Parts: sequence; structure tokens; C-alpha cells
Amino acid sequence: MGDTPILELRGIEKRFPGVIALREMSFAVRKGSVHVICGENGAGKSTLVKIVNGIYQPDAGEILVSGEKVHIDSPVTARRLKISMVSQELNYIPEITVAQSLFLGEEPRTRFGSIDWKKVYKDTKALLEREGLHYRADTKLKELSVSDLQMLEIMKAVSRESNIIIFDEPTSAITSKEVDILFKKIDELRAKGAGIIYISHRFDELFRIADDVSVIRDGTHVATRPASEIDIEAIIQMMVGRRLDHVYPPKPERAPGSTVIEVRELGDGERFHGINLHARKGEIVGLAGLMGAGRTEVVRAVFGLDPYTTGEIRVHGAPVKIREVQDAIRLKIAMLSEDRKRYGILPMRSILENTGLVTLKKIFGRGYRNVKAEKRLIESISSRMNVKAPDLNTPIGNLSGGNQQKVMLAKWMLCEPEILILDEPTRGIDVGAKYEIYKIIFELAAEGKTVVVISSELPELIAVCDRIYVMANGRISGELREQEFSQERIMRLATIGGDEN
Repeated sequence: MGDTPILELRGIEKRFPGVIALREMSFAVRKGSVHVICGENGAGKSTLVKIVNGIYQPDAGEILVSGEKVHIDSPVTARRLKISMVSQELNYIPEITVAQSLFLGEEPRTRFGSIDWKKVYKDTKALLEREGLHYRADTKLKELSVSDLQMLEIMKAVSRESNIIIFDEPTSAITSKEVDILFKKIDELRAKGAGIIYISHRFDELFRIADDVSVIRDGTHVATRPASEIDIEAIIQMMVGRRLDHVYPPKPERAPGSTVIEVRELGDGERFHGINLHARKGEIVGLAGLMGAGRTEVVRAVFGLDPYTTGEIRVHGAPVKIREVQDAIRLKIAMLSEDRKRYGILPMRSILENTGLVTLKKIFGRGYRNVKAEKRLIESISSRMNVKAPDLNTPIGNLSGGNQQKVMLAKWMLCEPEILILDEPTRGIDVGAKYEIYKIIFELAAEGKTVVVISSELPELIAVCDRIYVMANGRISGELREQEFSQERIMRLATIGGDEN
């Protein structure tokens, strides 16, 4: 019995309208091991782990836990079987507290049958202190950052003392320090005999923690190998079914024109101060820095999502007032948010509806919706962005993260923006989809668009950008030209500020 897998899937199949998500999927997870699953967006990874967690039920096949056949009909059943999951897409109720979230559906009861709130908050406080998390038990989830929410989800899964834990892109929104904390936790779980399923598009992570690697493509199992017997090139080739000799497309030659947008001494009195930066026509400008440095806060202010209290914004040399998003859109500024689910997509609505959301004036005339014009317009832009889906009526929530991101790009491109702000544009996206996003960014710059890219992946900024501003503690700590790019220099500016030289 010692060799019995802690989890085994045999011949799993899953169909959705118009698409076969999984076919004949079989693989096993060893007790006390980290089993990494690799595959392009849309390969079936998330569908697979949602079946293990009881969110979906398979159309065929069987699941065994420690050698026993089980039927997982809901996440509640999964928890009873000691299976937990940290999802890539954060699902949370903004108005509830950290404590309420941790015990949601599993609240301790008093002897009278009511919820023992005193114990809920006491246990949450102890757990937060033990895990070194800085927020309070009574903090509402809407007040937390994406990074905080992700760490909370990780803590929730780990605290349940599950035997099988699924991590679906857990590091896509957390800092390098938090990644180290997570990997330490995973090592502890592995030592206790837990089976870990880990999905990530970051290959450096894969080789830090993986014992076994399974590659899936187009809903089928391609291969499983010990991590010690496989390399990145082999994994990529199995994932995409072809060699991908370069992770980044070659950067095309461009000659940036005049300054399109300029920020002078911008500040909000709290999170960022004295920000000076500019971007030219046809230029790709990066914004680097550690989580919490103020990068997102600056671009949110520029796009009218948050107020600024000092300084000014200039577009084509003229000072402008951006008090709300509509002001930014009128100035031909568009922004792709780092959190698709919270600020980007309407999951239950179709690709068609999501894409046309900010350009309704092009679709409606004299109070009527021009269905033919809408379809023609959105088919054209979706094709250009290479959105992969059964049809335009598919709910966007059914798409992979990469395709959701391409729909968001398509939505903003219908506004014909001159300035495009991309906040973590490839977060949670596989290597093949990243390549497509990079090509789109280069094409937009070649057309004369001004592109500002925020990314926590330094190789990405170095490969894509013409210039990079680095932020530390809410201020610009340095500006680097292409010939000055290096990860070491950027990290130095991000960690110790302007003492780089």
C-alpha cells in the first residue's frame, strides 16, 4: 500500500457546449510530493483541478483518493476528503471580514447552535500572527490588495490540514518574499506526506519545488516525468506541440516620436509622491518596482480611477484634468487592469457583450442596437487579437486567462486609444499566450500607440520595453534606457532607491 498514489485520475472526460475540455485524462500524485501541471491556457488545467475540487463533475472516468474510489460532487465533499484548493481567479465577498472569510461555511458553533464569533476572531488572530500576515481579523476583504487576498487564500488552504492541496497559479499576484513563505509552507506540507498539485507558468518556480511534472495539451495528457529528468525546452515543446525557440518575439526597430503623455510632480499625498515620467508616440515604457511600490496606484490616478492631489498630467503638451475614467477615455487613454475579475470582465456575459462594453455608441444608433454592425466589428477585433473560443456568445468566464486578457485588449482597441496602459498584462498566462500578447504590444507600438507596461517579471520588461522607470516607496528611483537594462540594476533601484550609482 506504500506505493498507492494519494490521488489518481483515470480516464477523466469533460465536455462543455461546443468544446471537449478533457479527454481520457489520467495521472497520479504521489504521497509527499509536489506534482506540477504544465500546459498552455485552454489546455484544460483549470478544468482538471476544478473536477478534483468538486466544482465540476466529470462526464466519464473515476477519481481515487488513497486507493479508494470517490465521488466529489461539491467543494464541501472535497473538504471532507481533505482536499483544498487555492484558485487562480480570486473568489471573495468584498464586504465580509478576514475572519468571516476564513471560516465561511465552517463556522464553529456555541452549545446553543449559534455561530461562536468570539472563537472565530480569536482563532483568526492567532492564525494571522502565526503566518506573519499584517492585517487584522476584522479587516474587510475589499480593503485588501490582490497580493493580500492571494496570501489569505493560501493561508486558508494550508490551515485546513488537508492531505491534497491544489495551487492554481498561487504566485501570480504575490511578492518574491511571499513566494519564499509559500514555498516554505509547501516544503512543510510535503514533509508531512501531503500531495501537492501545483499549476504555474513560471518555469523558475517549477524547478524550485517540483518532484514530478505532467504536461497536458488540448485536454489530453502528454507525459509525466520526474522533474530531475526534464528541462524547460522539453516542457515547452510538449506544451505547444512545437519548438518555441524564443520566449519573446524579436523587438522590432522603431523610432519613437514626440511626447504623447507626461506626468509632472504627481502625488496623492499618501501612496505616491512627486512622480515625473513621460512616454512618446510609438514607445513602450516600463514601470518596475516591488509590490507596494506605488506603480498601480500611479496609473490608476492617470486613468481616473483614483484621485491625485498634487501635480499635473499633460497629453500632447497640454495640461488635462482627469477626474474619472470617462475623462481618460475621451483623451484616448485605455487601461488593462491587473485584476481581470475585479475590474475587467463580466464573467457570466458573453465575449460579444464584454468586448463592446465601452464602445456602445458604435453599436447603438437612434436607440437601436445594430446587431450586424456589432458582430462584424467584434469579429474583426477578436480575430486580430487571436481570441480562441467556440463563438462570440461564449461566456467570457469560460475562457482561459490568456483568452480573457485578449478579449480585454480587444475591448479597449475598439476605443482606438493613443495611450495604452497595461498593468501586469501576462499575469497567469502561459508561455504561448504570452508570446502572442508581446506580438500585439509590438504591433500597437509600430502603429504609433504609446504603451505603458507594468510588470513584476523583470525579464519581460527588459525584453519588451524601450525605457524603464523604477519605483521604490512611492517615488521614481531611477530611469533606465535600453542599453542600461539589467535585472540587477532594476532590483537595486527597486530595493534601495536612488543609491544605484
